[in-house]
Amino acid sequence: QVHLDESGGGLVQAGGSLRLSCSASGDTYTNYGMGWFRQAPGKEREFVAAISWSAGPTYYADSVKDRFTISRDNAKNTTYLQMNSLEPEDTAVYVCAAGHRSKWFPRFADKYHYWGQGTHVTVSS
Repeated sequence: QVHLDESGGGLVQAGGSLRLSCSASGDTYTNYGMGWFRQAPGKEREFVAAISWSAGPTYYADSVKDRFTISRDNAKNTTYLQMNSLEPEDTAVYVCAAGHRSKWFPRFADKYHYWGQGTHVTVSS
């Protein structure tokens, strides 16, 4: 079992930045690939970014590439999402998720086994 807690959301003006954090507890953190997904009002959940258990390969949705950066600190059991140049279209609930390395495919939500409660991000124009 892995418990995930997100923090760092809030209200920001377009062009601003936020850093989200996802703190994990429970099972061995380095057994899991980590991802961020988001869901905007009235829209389906979508993949945002992911990082492998070794903090090596990273993956991004085209809509956030070059603006967002995912990272992890395995010593702190924490995954981060640095979001720069935010746009109103980035407004959503951001949720972090953990997928066991044996079954993890970074872009696919059904390959993640544990999910946080989410943190709200609102970008005003």
